[in-house]
Amino acid sequence: MLDIRFIRENADLVKQSLLDRNSKLNIDEIIALDNEKRKLLREVEQLRAEKNKANDEISRLLKEKKDPKDKITSMKEISARCDQLDGQLRTIEEKLNTALLYVPNLVHSSVPRGTPDKAQIVRSWGSLRQFDFPPRNHIEIAEHLDIVDFTRAAKISGANFLLFKGWGAKLERALFNFMLDFHTKHHGYTEVFPPYLVNRKTMTGTGQLPKMEEDMYRLKDDDLFLIPTAEVPVTNIYADEILEEEQLPIYLTAYTACFRREAGSYGKDTRGMLRVHQFDKVELVKFVKPESSYEEHEKLVANAEAILQALGLPYRVVLLSSQDISFAASKCYDLEAYAPGVDKWLEVSSCSNFESFQARRANIRFRRKDTKKLDYVHTLNGSGVALCRTVIAILENYQQKDGSVVIPEVLRSYLDGKETIP
Repeated sequence: MLDIRFIRENADLVKQSLLDRNSKLNIDEIIALDNEKRKLLREVEQLRAEKNKANDEISRLLKEKKDPKDKITSMKEISARCDQLDGQLRTIEEKLNTALLYVPNLVHSSVPRGTPDKAQIVRSWGSLRQFDFPPRNHIEIAEHLDIVDFTRAAKISGANFLLFKGWGAKLERALFNFMLDFHTKHHGYTEVFPPYLVNRKTMTGTGQLPKMEEDMYRLKDDDLFLIPTAEVPVTNIYADEILEEEQLPIYLTAYTACFRREAGSYGKDTRGMLRVHQFDKVELVKFVKPESSYEEHEKLVANAEAILQALGLPYRVVLLSSQDISFAASKCYDLEAYAPGVDKWLEVSSCSNFESFQARRANIRFRRKDTKKLDYVHTLNGSGVALCRTVIAILENYQQKDGSVVIPEVLRSYLDGKETIP
């Protein structure tokens, strides 16, 4: 969330950021609401001063044994006007607070401006495999090996759900166990296992609500939401809390299933495992001091890259453009693994710096050790990494001519030492 004072004092900067995002949001309307709120506040304060003065005069008249009737009548009129203005003020404040929830984060100066095609490939790793046979896609491989049952998944839940089975289920479990072990042992993250259902306040804190509610699965009877990513519950662990400077940085990692309706994506990549409504992901979340957040952002990206390197998957790091980064992010890198069977670069991780945007919404602050001043933390997160597109990349990059799939070496200890599927 952007502070209204910041918006007032930096209106041109905010307007330019909205243009860079191709947002049609009207900041002048929000400033006008704030002006109205300020005007009402001044009037209420003036009336309260008059009311206090009238009270004092009534007390004086009573002490002097004089009739305070006129003053009492005047005070009642002032009180009624105060009550009326208080109601108007609450309405304006609600409108203003709601409007502020729709203002996206400022775009960082290093982010390329423009449409998604303005994204920059920052670096690449690994070589694309040269096949001596026509590579199959992941659907063909999965069905040949009988490790994913697309038909029965659709019967159970509907389109774009998956049923892993046998070595497919074992591979999925091996991957998130490997990633959790890797991040906790080598990158200093603490593992947490959060709830999969969260309340509206929690979803608002990280920026999914109110703007993206149509993409979320909601339990209407309880007003709870299935999480779209572990970012939501993990970031809110410290909501409405004050951390001490010595506690920072805090690194947390979590495995969860993730649930997304993908309401605006029907017809896009709907076959196989490219776009599904439920998928597994290991998330990385950081709480850091503002002055170190962009250094920590680069480290976060490197942490996610280390997983892809350990798996031996060719990938590239892409700096997203201003019209492609998320509502809450100031800057975002995507990691894209290459899948030769579908001949596509698949996003398997997004690593974002939100600066203080989420911390303001969730009210996460820290106390400076020397000055005792309270500041908002900066929050960062990234997939470390997401399935099932990583599974796609493994199946398609490690497939063999005989139809088997070689298991990446780092996963074999999680799969009873097995070297290939089947």
